[in-house]
Amino acid sequence: ERWMRRSARYRPMMYAKLEKAGLPRDLVYLSMIESGYNAHAYSHAHAAGLWQFIPSTARLYKLRVDYWVDDRRDPAKSTDAALNFLGELNTIFDGDWRLAWASYNTGPGRVRRAIRRSGTSDFWKIQAGPYLASETDNYVPKIMAAAIIGHYPERYGFTDIAYESELAYDEVSVTEAVEIRVLAKSAGMTEEEFRYLNPALRRFATPTDGYTIRVKKGGGDAFEAAFAMVPKHERLTIVKHTVR
Repeated sequence: ERWMRRSARYRPMMYAKLEKAGLPRDLVYLSMIESGYNAHAYSHAHAAGLWQFIPSTARLYKLRVDYWVDDRRDPAKSTDAALNFLGELNTIFDGDWRLAWASYNTGPGRVRRAIRRSGTSDFWKIQAGPYLASETDNYVPKIMAAAIIGHYPERYGFTDIAYESELAYDEVSVTEAVEIRVLAKSAGMTEEEFRYLNPALRRFATPTDGYTIRVKKGGGDAFEAAFAMVPKHERLTIVKHTVR
């Protein structure tokens, strides 16, 4: 129920990107199984975000992961990366989404080895044998089950879900390092509200090379006007020291 409640926050954006990419809408359920639609989800394998990228794969798909920023937690950017990855996996396995999903979980190399060892490309026959880890064996049915429940929630007792509002915002470019508290105040937001819209920001300020921030929908112009009134010397008052 919690995951379904959160789904409305991100699904309109995901559906738009899936349609543009020509991919099935039900791929949103892979994100549900990976993270429960939690942009801050973090696993024991160091995977993060809605689509649970590990750092190496994230960088391979042009996501920034460094001291200042972790784009794996950015809903829009991580969705673009995930859809590129899933599209490639689907092509590798000739349009078999079950094998593509299994590869998303365990890697295409392991799935190829499982196909060779089992002598079949039928996922269900591979799943029935000792060819993949149990986590991967269960991963594909989980996605399918989540999709079935998502399409027919009332059939499974989900009749009164209080869906969250769609994530909506304006984007504004900041060309320097600026403290989060200053940005939040200029946007008329609390720091918590600001970080909610900008989950990829990891530190007390934006990166030194600039960053495109998100503020409340319709608040872009008001932010720019308020921020222009903040003196330069007040935009960054914290200094980072290396102790030796």
